[in-house]
Amino acid sequence: MKKIGILYGRENSFPPAVIERINSKNVKGVTAEAVKIDMVQQGAISDYAVIIDRISQDVPFYRAALKNAASTGTAVINNPFWWSADEKFFNNALALKVGVPVPKTVLLPSHHRPDDTTEESFRNLALPLDWDGMFEYIGFPAFMKPHSGGGWKSVYKVHNTDELFQAHADTGQLVMMLQEAIDFNEYFRCYCIGGKHVHIMPYEPRNPFHERYLKKTAADYDPALIKTVTDYVLKLNEALGYDFNTVEFAVRDGIPYAIDFCNPAPDADEFSVGPVNFEWVIETVANYAIERALAHKDGENNLTWGTFMREAIGTGTAKKKAAPRAKAKAAPKAAPKAKAAKAKPRAKTAAKK
Repeated sequence: MKKIGILYGRENSFPPAVIERINSKNVKGVTAEAVKIDMVQQGAISDYAVIIDRISQDVPFYRAALKNAASTGTAVINNPFWWSADEKFFNNALALKVGVPVPKTVLLPSHHRPDDTTEESFRNLALPLDWDGMFEYIGFPAFMKPHSGGGWKSVYKVHNTDELFQAHADTGQLVMMLQEAIDFNEYFRCYCIGGKHVHIMPYEPRNPFHERYLKKTAADYDPALIKTVTDYVLKLNEALGYDFNTVEFAVRDGIPYAIDFCNPAPDADEFSVGPVNFEWVIETVANYAIERALAHKDGENNLTWGTFMREAIGTGTAKKKAAPRAKAKAAPKAAPKAKAAKAKPRAKTAAKK
């Protein structure tokens, strides 16, 4: 029997609905239930072929337990190793690499030093920072948000330098990023499941939470725009390797800018997403979980890895070390280029606030 488990916290609509939907399909050899954990023994094989994770981002104990289960062959949705390593600023860099537009963004060090650090811990940080260069690049208004976070927590819209410095002081030890504000005409929030199933939801982030999902559908928009959005969703999730994610786009002058696409425990509550979107996500997640359970192979690595990690492994240090020595001797030919690169002027690193 292949068991599918749902690991969740305060959610009351999505998890039981997925369990009920999976079991109602009566797929031979597949069953679903809420995960129960009474002991986590290192390296012990899990009872679950698949676990859908909805809570480990808030409970470190669960994250560690999921990594242990994954090491013995459980297919965890989403991959807990990648989820632990991923963050939003990196996502932006990866989006540019795969050809998806994103707002101009810079990374900011935390306003307060992390615990157990001193000024010497930051001896490589040029102070003052190049604030003038950042302001010229980003412009105002701008958004400041945690480089790794979610749920619209600690997000500030700032209109000038005074507001920015005040907001930055309020963020304590959070590492923040400053991002160009996109004055959008349309906004979409898109489910992506299994890296192949896309559901586009018109969304208005400026509305109260329970009114953000609009009654419009993708069919109410330009088909060419919807195709572009769909293509971008697939590109991003193929690179990241998420099984269950949402991607948000702000559309300015016909161009969809990816705003937020690191949401591995996305909102799927019936009250907020509405009955139509809820039905789509329940049915699609149930079918995908069954697909993963049937494909599960005992004792093997059943996790999903994105192309970024797969390509990194294929061209990593270990492979380079294994290369024939004869090929390594060819490296000096590239020396002139490296020398030229060092001769380029250094970027400005400091300016007055």
